[in-house]
Amino acid sequence: MSRLKEKYRKEVVPRLMEAAGYKNVMQVPRLEKIVLNIGLGEAIANAKAMEMAQHDLETISGQHAVITRAKKSIAAFRLRAGMPIGLKVTLRGSRMYDFFDKLVNAVLPRMHEFQGVSPDSFDGRGNYSLGLKEQILFPEIEYDKIDKVRGMEITICTTAKTDEEAKRLLEFLGMPFAKDGEG
Repeated sequence: MSRLKEKYRKEVVPRLMEAAGYKNVMQVPRLEKIVLNIGLGEAIANAKAMEMAQHDLETISGQHAVITRAKKSIAAFRLRAGMPIGLKVTLRGSRMYDFFDKLVNAVLPRMHEFQGVSPDSFDGRGNYSLGLKEQILFPEIEYDKIDKVRGMEITICTTAKTDEEAKRLLEFLGMPFAKDGEG
């Protein structure tokens, strides 16, 4: 069992039950999945970009990346329906906990002048999204082996019903939120 899942069971669940007044352990919000996504508009002109980004995403996540395709044609972008335009990976279970642990304790602190993540990036249903400008923040990525610095979106899906519940859960798991007026 991962270190973070152990912490969730032993420390976070009792704290959340006390703070929110849950009567049953099954009411306590938990992490459901983490989705990593890289949008690759340049893949239309450069097919090699897709391979390199796929390699990076698979190295970071530890599992196979799925190619996302365009749903509609957009003439202005020379885009046709069905063309590959991105990559995504969905992490669940122990890989999800390991990734979250790595994100909070190794990746976010490496960001330049990091003041904490924005507390305003919740979607209203208890899910949190966060964008990174460069994949080289991850310790697995070797700077010399990448073709281009790419950003990625990370969406953390929880079973929380409200943003407040989800924020409390992520804070107890170690997510460094910026204080009001920062970030």
